Amino acid sequence: MNPRSRTLPPAPRVEWAFFLDVDGTLLEIADKPSAVRVDLELLELIGQVYRMSGGALALVSGRSISDLEGMLGALRLPLAGQHGLERRDAAGRLWIHAAPPAAKCAIKEALRPVLARHPGLLLEDKGLTLALHYRQAPHLAAYAHRLMQRLMNEVGCGLELQKGKRVVELKPAGIDKGTAVAEYLAESPFSNRHPVFIGDDLNDEHGFAEVNRLDGTSIKVGPGASCARFRLANVAAVRRWLADTLKG
Repeated sequence: MNPRSRTLPPAPRVEWAFFLDVDGTLLEIADKPSAVRVDLELLELIGQVYRMSGGALALVSGRSISDLEGMLGALRLPLAGQHGLERRDAAGRLWIHAAPPAAKCAIKEALRPVLARHPGLLLEDKGLTLALHYRQAPHLAAYAHRLMQRLMNEVGCGLELQKGKRVVELKPAGIDKGTAVAEYLAESPFSNRHPVFIGDDLNDEHGFAEVNRLDGTSIKVGPGASCARFRLANVAAVRRWLADTLKG
């Protein structure tokens, strides 16, 4: 497939399994993760698709599960947080892939003087990962990536870098959004369904690849090269596409 293809996805069906990124996919990205606000219309849409699909809808996000829960309010869904490092299944059970705590503490401590020198950088401690945001200081992009790479190499204990939109994150190696999708698809009500993954960022490519492997529907939001088979222009287009599920 042309990496810049604009092919629109087929109409959604209620018997599919839906895996949805959040920031940049269901919600517009804000300068700070804490600045994002969830509107009532989105909560109603997600809740309706969740119910009509028999519960086969999960949010698969870089945010923590506790953060997602705060955004969703009373709406309770299967959630994969921190790129799959923590996952709540359809039965409400919590599964966690933890990073070595000593390594995380050492990196966090090493970043303190850096953050003091560069107030445009923002460190987000998600619990299992550390994300260095440079959205407010884009000129520091190369520096932020080199710094996190160096700190990871110094610690040297099973961590890997995850790149995103003006953010670079350190996380345990081998766990990603693709592994989260695979874990869900081995369980009810997701198993034996056609999988759909929608995302907008580099960290969503793992989810696209897993869904492609299963001949599912992978949907990239916005511009940029991707292994996704289909494309939607923006957050509004994603919402319109999901709403078509309710027409079936």
